[in-house]
Amino acid sequence: MNDYHERLTKMLLDKNKQLSYNQARTWVELLWEDFETTHAKAGREYMGSEMAERIVRQWIENYGDRLHEFAATNPKYKDYLKQDKNSFN
Repeated sequence: MNDYHERLTKMLLDKNKQLSYNQARTWVELLWEDFETTHAKAGREYMGSEMAERIVRQWIENYGDRLHEFAATNPKYKDYLKQDKNSFN
């Protein structure tokens, strides 16, 4: 799963220059978890990491360049995505 997250993190960083590596990685993990949780709550059968990657990739393609704006207005995500004081970005 780490390979999936790493690929998606790099994709998000290419799409959104406002995010640090740690913020992009956190976004990928949150989106991945949100998809899997929502899918499970709906009673659907687990379709594997490939499906989760495909959905998160689609979300990044559609919304990745604006994710930093969403975090600023949504308290649920704001604390997860505070800029790491020790990061270079």
